[in-house]
Amino acid sequence: MGKFINPFTDVGFKIIFGQEFSKPRLLDFLNALFDGERVINNLSFLDKEQKAMFDGDRSPIYDILCETDSGEKIIVEMQNREHPNFKERMLYYASEAIVRQGEKGTAWNYDIKAVYVIAFTNFVMTGYGGRLRIDAGLTDLQQGGLFCDKLRLIYLQMPCFTKETEECESHFERWIYILKNMDILERMPWAAQNAVFQRLAEVAEVSKLSKEERIEYDHALKRYRDTLNAMTGAEMKGRAEGEHRKALESARSMKADNMPAELIAKYTGLTVETINSL
Repeated sequence: MGKFINPFTDVGFKIIFGQEFSKPRLLDFLNALFDGERVINNLSFLDKEQKAMFDGDRSPIYDILCETDSGEKIIVEMQNREHPNFKERMLYYASEAIVRQGEKGTAWNYDIKAVYVIAFTNFVMTGYGGRLRIDAGLTDLQQGGLFCDKLRLIYLQMPCFTKETEECESHFERWIYILKNMDILERMPWAAQNAVFQRLAEVAEVSKLSKEERIEYDHALKRYRDTLNAMTGAEMKGRAEGEHRKALESARSMKADNMPAELIAKYTGLTVETINSL
């Protein structure tokens, strides 16, 4: 086990970003993410257990739901595996946070505060390889540019970040490097120069967890590893199925050219019986 907690476990993520004493770290990260585009001076954590909007309501459970001092909602989520309709799921989360701002009566006039969804993904989304950051919003499809600034979806694909410590140029990149590599680090980089990273090193040491926290973390780490094993198994199965389909396609082409079944079997790895059945 590494010196520091794994931030991609639910317990690790909560310790780093999701508790009241985590607020300085979350503020520091969010301001690094927005890089001067906007500055968040304060935020408050909101109760994740929201009242149902209607009977049978399947309200999402956020990893972190917080509100800035100007009333904007920020949802920060950590995901270790891609789910069906993942982008739509994030949109659903954001939509609920928007809809819940509604007030009864005629005086409200739809004064909606912006909602941001920030999703750390420990996988690469289909069709978005090679990009660490995917930044989506409501755009004008005819003239280009921003149509409305009340909704923003930011995906951070951690496997796409490949820089080493000496290559990190910005505070944001240093954050991403630490989060991606924390569970294998022997020391916290940049801690001597940055008080936030120094404090992170202190709270994120596995040896400093309480007995109860350590038990909870060990269970979370097992769930995380089980997820990775399931992902690896699914990937291997998918690769094997793909190779089998290619072999069948090749066998059909060879058979169409009147190549003997025994020779096709030699080149494709398929059985003679399978080839004869094509």
